[in-house]
Amino acid sequence: MRYRLTFIAGLALGYVLGTRAGRERYEKLKKSAREIAQNPAVRNTAESAAQQTRTYAGKAFHSVSEKVEGRVPESVAGRVRSLRERGGTAGTAGNDDWGTSNT
Repeated sequence: MRYRLTFIAGLALGYVLGTRAGRERYEKLKKSAREIAQNPAVRNTAESAAQQTRTYAGKAFHSVSEKVEGRVPESVAGRVRSLRERGGTAGTAGNDDWGTSNT
């Protein structure tokens, strides 16, 4: 019984010390991540990547919708056509389908 109590006390002490050290390390990592995310170069790169992704996704959407349109029921094909037509004007409006800007 004495060994079990010693083991449990050691386990509890190790847990407390480990969580305290882990929390400090977590806070340091969180601070570093926040600093990196606020860096203008990182923000510009992320926005450029997002813009390129929107462009490629739009091209892929049009390509796939043209190929699939003839092989699906008319109700679905009509919806695809309306999305394709709407997508042609979304780029000039400055917003995508999610309401975010393309800047």
